[in-house]
Amino acid sequence: MKTTYKTIHTAALQCNCPECYSNSGLELSFKQEWKDTFWSKKATDVVREELVCKHCDFPIYPVSWTQDIERLYEYHNKLAKKETFKKLKAQTYIIGLGLLVILCVVIYGVITYY
Repeated sequence: MKTTYKTIHTAALQCNCPECYSNSGLELSFKQEWKDTFWSKKATDVVREELVCKHCDFPIYPVSWTQDIERLYEYHNKLAKKETFKKLKAQTYIIGLGLLVILCVVIYGVITYY
């Protein structure tokens, strides 16, 4: 099972960075987990957030967030549209159709035998 993360929302924040105190480098992004199996592809409800300062290239962890950053995080978390998606792949349909044909042939053989 392959797990990937797809960015669903990105926002530039106009707050001071807790590390370098730059006012124009914070970027908040939300990433949703996607699971890709042999049978299907689906978006889960797991969402990760990342806050990175582009000025000092340092990730900002929630422990060092200020009240302004937390307020903006809550606002942008509401804006991030979490997708609900589940798709069966083509091989699922092909294998299912093949099993259905085999089942029909077996039933037909049993009926014609008796």
